[in-house]
Amino acid sequence: MRPTTRGAVGCLLAGLGATTAALVWAPLAAPSIDGGFEDEARDLSVLYVDLPLVALGGALVPLLAWTLTTRRVHRPWAAALVAAAALALGVWGLVEWWTPRGGHPAPS
Repeated sequence: MRPTTRGAVGCLLAGLGATTAALVWAPLAAPSIDGGFEDEARDLSVLYVDLPLVALGGALVPLLAWTLTTRRVHRPWAAALVAAAALALGVWGLVEWWTPRGGHPAPS
């Protein structure tokens, strides 16, 4: 694989990862943005703190997996598979770990 193609695929994976992470994160953050009844639960810090971190993580996780795998294995299809798996695990971890205010009920 040529270096320019490798770089283009890496950028494509980073963009796909950032978009996927932000789209999965958005429904979880909706209650914090809407605020609920009389805006009592409104927390707009999810837009200027959490959203950039989620997008950055979504971009870096598959890009790092792609880079490490292409250096080690030299097979682009295997590197793409590892990057997709890393993105899926990263998004799953995001959904499990990040719970905004009012996202899940407290255990009884």
